[in-house]
Amino acid sequence: MNPRIESLEKMLGGPRDGALLRFSLGNEYLKAESPAQAAAAFQAAVDRDPNYSAAWKALGKALLASGDESGALAAYEKGIAVADARGDIQAAKEMNVFARRLRKAAEA
Repeated sequence: MNPRIESLEKMLGGPRDGALLRFSLGNEYLKAESPAQAAAAFQAAVDRDPNYSAAWKALGKALLASGDESGALAAYEKGIAVADARGDIQAAKEMNVFARRLRKAAEA
């Protein structure tokens, strides 16, 4: 197993477990081409901090990579609402682009 993933997993359930740890773990799973595990980690991140717009964006990416297009669209839509509310303009813009692509693909 990836030593970085092992190191992050050892911290789960400990005093430093939180949205950032789960987000970091999700990113490592994406790099390791394990999108389903990445999606679970990103979901845990947004469960811990529903206002974490970067985690919503990453969740959408991971769900899309694992073949869950409707789940990805839902994550992007929630992420857009969060990013707009927080004034995170760049994240909202990026997620709008991804969501638009998914809607177009669904219509085709």
